[in-house]
Amino acid sequence: MLEARLDGRNPTIGIVLGSGLGSLAEHVENACYVPFGEIPHMKRSTATSHVGRFVCGELGGTCVMVMQGRLHGYEGNTAQEVAFPIWLMHKLGIETLITTNAAGAINESFAVGDFCIMTDHINFTGQNPIVGTEPDEIAFRFFSMKDAYDPDLRSVALSIAEREGIRVQEGVYLGLLGPSFETPAEIKMFRSWGADTVAMSVVEEVIAARHVGIRVLGMSLCSNMACGIEGASPSDIEVFEVARQREYDFCRLITLIIREIG
Repeated sequence: MLEARLDGRNPTIGIVLGSGLGSLAEHVENACYVPFGEIPHMKRSTATSHVGRFVCGELGGTCVMVMQGRLHGYEGNTAQEVAFPIWLMHKLGIETLITTNAAGAINESFAVGDFCIMTDHINFTGQNPIVGTEPDEIAFRFFSMKDAYDPDLRSVALSIAEREGIRVQEGVYLGLLGPSFETPAEIKMFRSWGADTVAMSVVEEVIAARHVGIRVLGMSLCSNMACGIEGASPSDIEVFEVARQREYDFCRLITLIIREIG
């Protein structure tokens, strides 16, 4: 059904836009739009600022499929329902996934407004989309998560950011179920585990992508310091305000990365 709606477009790069970052989809040219709710078996997005639709067209000279918003476990979705659009994009020919989100910075050397390229992740959601028999029918259930975040893609992103003067960090991302923000005690524990950023998405998508051989670039916008760091007490208002301030550099960085790898 979704393939028919693309009207002959053949995207090779998928992009997932996280909280406050959906404006990148407005830069897609010659676009077609398909709401999540019109796709059989796919859940609707209920998260604030998540439009909940696929946008397919040209960005950075490449045909891309953008998720303008995503699905989360905290919306009541199972891990497989969160992963479903990633497997769907794979069926449509997506070979590379760029997944983005807003995250809290645990690493005290990071600053609010920094971008962070994910080097690895800790899945602390309590969920894994490969559980069960159905995913094993898509691809073999046992697979390596070494270099889940592709080193070559990370290198491209870092090189472009340096060239363009955009402040970018690298670090380990920790994914939680949410929807409540973390406690200061939890943040101290996560820091001792080696986590640099924390949020409530991404990990299920990345597991699903690696399950079917899609290479992944993950990038967070550090929209706030994590709870207790420098006295921080995160809120949605802060997340969206920082995203608005960093919108230009975010759109520029992702577009240039696509131009390089497309």
